[in-house]
Amino acid sequence: MINISVEECFLSIIIPAYNEEKRLLPTLSNVCAYLSQKNYPYEIIVVDDGSKDTTLQITQNFAESAKNIIILANGQNKGKGYSVRKGMLSAKGEYIFFTDADLSTPIEEIDKCLPYLINGYDVVIGSRSMPGSNIIVHQPWYREKMGKIFNFIVNMVLLRGIIDTQCGFKGFKREVAKTVFRRCKIDGFSFDVEALYLSRKFNFKIKEIPIRWENSALSKVSPIKHSLQMFKDLIGIKIKDIKGYYK
Repeated sequence: MINISVEECFLSIIIPAYNEEKRLLPTLSNVCAYLSQKNYPYEIIVVDDGSKDTTLQITQNFAESAKNIIILANGQNKGKGYSVRKGMLSAKGEYIFFTDADLSTPIEEIDKCLPYLINGYDVVIGSRSMPGSNIIVHQPWYREKMGKIFNFIVNMVLLRGIIDTQCGFKGFKREVAKTVFRRCKIDGFSFDVEALYLSRKFNFKIKEIPIRWENSALSKVSPIKHSLQMFKDLIGIKIKDIKGYYK
């Protein structure tokens, strides 16, 4: 059991959402049901990324009857990286997690992650590729292949020793999140790599752990368009660091 002052927010959950009217409501219900069983204060921050469907309205309606829901609206589509960064920098929790709107990683996996943050690690990341991970529904073979190629290149160029940089389930200590995300520049899908690169640059302790994960058929990542941009971003991260943009 975790004992903490009621005045202090212990856990923040960031959920970036873009056109998620079909998936967000069950996600919010599951997250609230999980957190309602805990004995610590929490907040759930939904960042609507300029959705063109009813995502924002669904969130507002849900927040009327649920506790501790904070809604941040971008107004226009800015990108997942921008939305996660906005949520992370707004969060008040001692520990801050972000997770995908489809809840591909069950929210209960936080129970595995929190002890590492409480007991000395600064960043904990879910991994779909480590021994012990449980992939309930796999991605199509070509997505898995492209993901492995991308992570291989990330390992060679920027982040040796991290098996899966792109799983959308990561947690940070509050001061670490603020240090890292206020320096992040990438608004798109490769923001994870930049955040981990900066975490290592500032000598924060990173723990990668196997998690449960289930592919969503409604993924918004384009295998061609977004992959090309992400490869460009890898080079951009290195260049930005050389030029001193990450001081």
